Amino acid sequence: MSQVTIYHNPDCGTSRNALAMIRQSGEEPEIIEYLKNPPTRERLAELISAMKITPRQLLREKGTPYAELDLGNPKWTDDELIDFMLAHPILINRPIVVTPKGVRVCRPSEVVLEILPNPNIGKFVKS
Repeated sequence: MSQVTIYHNPDCGTSRNALAMIRQSGEEPEIIEYLKNPPTRERLAELISAMKITPRQLLREKGTPYAELDLGNPKWTDDELIDFMLAHPILINRPIVVTPKGVRVCRPSEVVLEILPNPNIGKFVKS
């Protein structure tokens, strides 16, 4: 089993670049296409906790129903924001990468180098 997991959206350039960097480091990660296979509530809460962020900090605005759902409104609790992410996985910012060295939202994609077991990937050109 791989030491690295990526919650991936293949339509996202940042996510594709992070995946390419992981592979260039010598790892073949477990790839979870979270739009097709969203995390459970428990797993999403674990990821948020491991990243030491709030659910609001994990919300993605661009290309999502963020505005129409009024998610910028401070009235929403953390649990309610998690409910929205579970109902609309596109609201989960990506890619989330899990390694033995930590968990991060890898935006920009180079953030993945902070947590890879072997961050020395040599020359890399983003797609």
